[in-house]
Amino acid sequence: MKRSIALGLGLAMAFLLTAPAYAAPVQVSAPSAILMEKTTGKVLYQQDAEVQYEPASVTKVMTLLLVMEAIDSGSLGWDDMVTASTHAISMGGSQIWLKENEQMSVRDMVKAVTVVSANDCAVALAEHIAGSEPAFVERMNQRARELGMEHTTFVNCTGLPAAGHLTCAYDIARMSRELVLAHPAIREYTTIWMDTLRDGAFQLSNTNRLIFYYEGATGLKTGFTDTALYCLSATAERDGMELIAVVMHAPTSNDRFESCKTLLNYGFANYAITPVYPEQAIPPVEVILGAQDTVQPVTQRECSILLEKNKAGAVTTQMELAPQVEAPVEPGQKLGELKVLVDGEQVDAIDLVAPQEVPRLSIGGIFKRFLDTLFLQEG
Repeated sequence: MKRSIALGLGLAMAFLLTAPAYAAPVQVSAPSAILMEKTTGKVLYQQDAEVQYEPASVTKVMTLLLVMEAIDSGSLGWDDMVTASTHAISMGGSQIWLKENEQMSVRDMVKAVTVVSANDCAVALAEHIAGSEPAFVERMNQRARELGMEHTTFVNCTGLPAAGHLTCAYDIARMSRELVLAHPAIREYTTIWMDTLRDGAFQLSNTNRLIFYYEGATGLKTGFTDTALYCLSATAERDGMELIAVVMHAPTSNDRFESCKTLLNYGFANYAITPVYPEQAIPPVEVILGAQDTVQPVTQRECSILLEKNKAGAVTTQMELAPQVEAPVEPGQKLGELKVLVDGEQVDAIDLVAPQEVPRLSIGGIFKRFLDTLFLQEG
């Protein structure tokens, strides 16, 4: 009997020592949380992620998204000067104490919003882009609808308490993903730990302390009010994979940081972006009546997939190629497909295409080829 108990304990210990890390449940103190991978948008973990809460200053992720879109479209420049209005300087809360009619560059205002969550700068930027804060908020809500943020209504561009100003962790992750995926230049500002404005006269220290102590931290935005409690959208990148962790309504500031740290640790421990290549050389495709006899297909794009680390050996590929194609062949013309499978299930497909043009033979060229073939046969 004792031997059986000892054997059972030994097997149990062996299982615990060899069990993959992802088997351990994620435990966060925040009531609402989500973990998303940036490139694919895949949700790796969620906990009541569609429950609505006030987002506080995490609202400014959408504000920054619209600012970055305006910059990328050319309607706004980094060196454009923005004038602070009476309304902008009246915000209160986190601010850099703009004076009425004070001018500051878009670059410095974006820095103030990302690093110290400056409400006065957020409103000044909104007014500069849309003419008024309400007009800018209309754009925020329109953009939210375009991103499929079904549980979100913005009332202002700052996140200051306002009736009906609500969102959820899932929606925050979606707008955070859009910001960091489509506008990587924002990282220049979201990764600042300490800096200054006004020629060194005004000190800035990032409200997101993960930037200081979490390996690979890239942003993104903190938030707090008495009713929203502590919120955070945190991004971090390691080994080419960037993750987005969002928590809402955490009871303390430390809880929000520790909750996001736990989520990010879970993601980096158990998932990886894995590059995929064909398992065999891609054979050439015969070209009928072409100036070249064959064309060598190439993959249309690189392929990387998000994968649980314990499934790295379960990736296979299947190649499907046209046996032949008739000239002319255009650059980029599809010649086949490379299917990517994990445990036998297809997760992606990459077109195999012609890298260059293959012209069709002229009548004279066809005749010459016929003669060449005839002479070779006779020889």
